[in-house]
Amino acid sequence: MKSIGQRITFVDHGSKTTIVIEPEKKFWINTMMGAWLAMWYVIGITLVWAFNTLNLSKQEKIIVVVSLAFWFYYAFRVTKAFLWLQYGKEKMKIDEVGLHIKKSIINYGKSVVYYHENIEQISLIYPEPNSLQSVWESSPWINGGERFQFVYMDKLVKFGKKIDQKDANVLLNLLLKRSREFIKK
Repeated sequence: MKSIGQRITFVDHGSKTTIVIEPEKKFWINTMMGAWLAMWYVIGITLVWAFNTLNLSKQEKIIVVVSLAFWFYYAFRVTKAFLWLQYGKEKMKIDEVGLHIKKSIINYGKSVVYYHENIEQISLIYPEPNSLQSVWESSPWINGGERFQFVYMDKLVKFGKKIDQKDANVLLNLLLKRSREFIKK
């Protein structure tokens, strides 16, 4: 097993190459996010309790239901981001068939195959430094920030979450090299 930076590992098996990208492991950010998420669940439980226990007017019930809708949306998004930071991995495999990409949390996720002949130019994408997009993508609760993209049958495919530019360049060279080798066979 070889590494590219601290978050990317790969193994070249000859007939295939497997690559694993792990999310950033920052103890204090993960701890604070976990505490925020626990607080958010307490708020949701309190809203459900209030709706079922207190004698609320019709307008108050509407307010609680609307609040619960917003609560549920953010509970889902932040829980998914938190689980990604704790247990997520992007797994890729390049073989004679194509590029297989799986974004998994605790090994749950669907592997999608992209055939070599249908992949158009893999490239790197980085937002401008100090731009709104750059600040947004650096937030821990945002699952985005993919650094690689390619067009596959008129659809844009992105992968490689929050990889720094140096590691992304090395990984891009590896992806291109292995893809060319399999296309020639």
